Amino acid sequence: MFFRRGRRRFRDFRLSSKLLIVYVVLTVLPISLLGVISYRQYEKSIVEQIGQYMPKFLDQANSSIDQHIGKLAVLPEQLFSSADVVRILRKDAYQSKSDLNTDTYILNNYLSKTFLEGSNSEILGVFILSKNRLFSASRIDFTGLDSKGLLIPYGQDLELRGGAKLLLSSDFGLKFGTGEPYLMIMKQIDDVDNRTGLGTMFIAVQMSFIDRILQNFEQNEQAEFWLMNGQGEIFYHTNRARIGGYDAEIREYPVQSGSFRKQAGGKTWIMSSSRSAGYGWRLMYSIPLKELTKQADITRNVVGLLFAGFALVTLIIYTVFSYRVTRPLKKLARLMKEVGKGRFDVDPGIQTRDEVGMLARSFNFMVSMIRELIAKNVQTELSQKEAELYALQSQINPHFMYNTLESISMAAEEGEQETVVKMVTLLGRMLRFSVSNKSRWVTIAEEVQHVRDYLTIQAFRFEERLGFTITEEVNNAWYTPKFILQPIVENAVKYGMESRRSLKIGLHIAEEQGALPGERQVVFRIQDNGPGIAAERLEALNRELNNVSMERKDSGFGLKNVNARIHYTLGSKYGLRMESAVGEGTTVIIRIPAIERADVEDLAESPKERRI
Repeated sequence: MFFRRGRRRFRDFRLSSKLLIVYVVLTVLPISLLGVISYRQYEKSIVEQIGQYMPKFLDQANSSIDQHIGKLAVLPEQLFSSADVVRILRKDAYQSKSDLNTDTYILNNYLSKTFLEGSNSEILGVFILSKNRLFSASRIDFTGLDSKGLLIPYGQDLELRGGAKLLLSSDFGLKFGTGEPYLMIMKQIDDVDNRTGLGTMFIAVQMSFIDRILQNFEQNEQAEFWLMNGQGEIFYHTNRARIGGYDAEIREYPVQSGSFRKQAGGKTWIMSSSRSAGYGWRLMYSIPLKELTKQADITRNVVGLLFAGFALVTLIIYTVFSYRVTRPLKKLARLMKEVGKGRFDVDPGIQTRDEVGMLARSFNFMVSMIRELIAKNVQTELSQKEAELYALQSQINPHFMYNTLESISMAAEEGEQETVVKMVTLLGRMLRFSVSNKSRWVTIAEEVQHVRDYLTIQAFRFEERLGFTITEEVNNAWYTPKFILQPIVENAVKYGMESRRSLKIGLHIAEEQGALPGERQVVFRIQDNGPGIAAERLEALNRELNNVSMERKDSGFGLKNVNARIHYTLGSKYGLRMESAVGEGTTVIIRIPAIERADVEDLAESPKERRI
């Protein structure tokens, strides 16, 4: 059901929208999806590779560190190459302070030359604790170390079984002047000949040798290495500020070597771990995932820009293509609306041979057929209107006839002979005008005379209650459709006398300039001081007058009948328009072209509306 509903909605979309959706579905979405999948796969492969080979590298690094420490651990054996050093270490007591100072100087000098000079640049200091004597040589000033202090537990009585032990700087109170972190290698000095312990030797080593080893495995500045003991105490870190701290998440790390992901600081980190077989510490490695995918990100951004450019170019092509396809269709739709409003002189001007061109040719054929049908209907309508007009000409409004004859009878009873004669003359002329002339066209003078006769008879009837004026500023020899004034005047008299004690009617005829150059128009203005028409009703009446349809109109002498006859005969731009204000009166404006005798003959053969 959802699919069918979506299909119906898609079917109702505009053609341009459908083309855009198809473009996005067939190009933008597949390429975007392919790019995202490729990037995800690359990222996944990078993580898998790091997870596989980085622990192996850490194992190698641990092995290299162990080997280097092992080389430093055999340095105490060089003491036995000097007979003076062995002699001094074998002494148990001194006869004088001077002898002690002399031996201290000799041994300290030997330690400095042997262990601090030469290739052992990472050694910070060498210390020997022997029989409560402290011998030392250091590159940097130090504090916190003497023969009676912290090193007493590490004296000659400590059993190391010939091996070396690694101590952290946090295990000592020894501090170098520069605050340099260090590792302390402790090894017992055994006298092989006498099978006795001569003391304990301490070698303070800088962390720089670990830096050199780890640089062979990773050059990225964002990568971090650190060494920590089983309790999580960090005694080496590429970020020196973290030395001496603790890694609280040590319990979550793999027991042996391995790699894993970690979320911290809003970033994803790839971490690897390796445990030292010799000393039991853990070497850790971490790097942001973004650093590993940096090249992929650059490639992704470049591809993204290229794709955006491609999408922009194709979008422009699509827009041009969509415009070229939909523009003629929109033009046809607009022209169809114009045809619906009654305008048939339209031409889309599309000459292509594709489906749109076929549609345009079918549209032109349809409009031409509609024009022919309308012409036939107009002729039929005109014939009907002429029949109605002839029927109306053959009869006068019974109420008007009855009231006029009654007025003539009353005047005869009162002996007003002149009034009777005049009213009979006027009535006879009106009857002659109605039935004698079968043409649709009369001169303006004849149409005005007919209205004047009508108003004069009504003035005899209503006496001082009705007054009228007629002014003409036009060529009376011009022609007008017959019976276009009397229905308007008759309406004014009918509705005005019902609500006014005194009614004034004015008829003004003038020539005006039309919209086209040289076009002359005749404008009839019938004005009364009747009750007027409300604004809403007036708007509705004008709207009805503007929307002249082909339906058969009422055969009475109404506004619609007059307006329809003018529209059908002279064209849709001519006809009636009403102006009114409540309590002030109403003005009916009739607009027709200036029609001469030759024009009447042309109109009799080919009405304007037939030239659609």
